Amino acid sequence: MFKSQEFLNQSLNIAKIIISQKLKEGDIAVDATAGNGNDTLFLANIVGSKGKVYSFDIQANAIDNTKSLLESNNIFRNVKLVNDGHEFIDKYIKDKVKLVVFNLGYLPGSDKKITTKAQNTILAINKSLDLLVDGGLILLVVYYGPPTGTDEKEKVCAYSEKLDKQKYNVFRLDFINQDNNPPLLIGIEKRVYRQKNG
Repeated sequence: MFKSQEFLNQSLNIAKIIISQKLKEGDIAVDATAGNGNDTLFLANIVGSKGKVYSFDIQANAIDNTKSLLESNNIFRNVKLVNDGHEFIDKYIKDKVKLVVFNLGYLPGSDKKITTKAQNTILAINKSLDLLVDGGLILLVVYYGPPTGTDEKEKVCAYSEKLDKQKYNVFRLDFINQDNNPPLLIGIEKRVYRQKNG
């Protein structure tokens, strides 16, 4: 799964460990930031032909990169690529989903001025919460170093901290001995509803 024996060295690796435990064959998952397609491919391999992955990106070249990666791995039939912002997730998905993953920041190898924006991300998270099954999970890998700054990080963290603890389990993982603004990981798990007797 990982190129290095060290897997606690970055948020993305830890996110993948969590995903591999949470997601199962036949589930529905969302890659809210397709980028170069690596997360989409990872999700598609787990859910298999009986599951489905929706993959969003506002940049056409990101969708093209993702499509090429999927085709080169002979995986495509269970993936729907959407060239639109993740804040419109509810326009394209009507099913309940098990997992939604975000990689916030900019597309590696592309224009660094085009980044995810706090307002759109929070709207996408809010809509994703409505789509989650009980026990479903949202994971956000938050890149916040230059040139993206800390605005999105601060606003997404503030939004997540205020979520109802009766409905959601929320965690935040930071690396505290690394340099250059290592990305942090935020997880939001929808708690399983248990009806009270009487």
